[in-house]
Amino acid sequence: MAIGFVGCVGALKENKCLLLTFFVLLLLVLLLETTIAVLFFAYTDKIDRYAQQDLKKGLHLYGTQGNVGLTNAWSIIQTDFRCCGVSNYTDWFEVYNATRVPDSCCLEFSDRCGLHAPGTWWKAPCYETVKAWLQENLLAVGVFGLCTALVQILGLTFAMTMYCQVVKADTYCA
Repeated sequence: MAIGFVGCVGALKENKCLLLTFFVLLLLVLLLETTIAVLFFAYTDKIDRYAQQDLKKGLHLYGTQGNVGLTNAWSIIQTDFRCCGVSNYTDWFEVYNATRVPDSCCLEFSDRCGLHAPGTWWKAPCYETVKAWLQENLLAVGVFGLCTALVQILGLTFAMTMYCQVVKADTYCA
């Protein structure tokens, strides 16, 4: 938002410094996004391991005070994707120190259904289920990324074009 503000003010005031600052900042953002994307695909396996470890650590915050967002996120994911835990439902045994899961893991939701037998819980691992869903929707994610990059490239082009026009106008007026 701040970068966009710099660009807008630079364009309205036809200020060379602000236009060039906008160009450089937008170029840095684009290069940073590209670098992150390349690193993400280069280190997918390591990211997978770290993500699973962090998610398992995050399970211990489920239902604790001040973590309503995390609790709701896990409940929604487990209900919508019909899965339980990061690797499987036994991940929750470490959290509760008992053979139980959150009610959002139940095949048929009812109050305190997570205390029943494992036959009444989802068996699918949430990490793999969500990962498979993301891979199925990879085209949409890719199109979104390319559209974002296109808008940024257009912003870079327009900023540099306007900068050159302002420099040219200053040369003729002086």
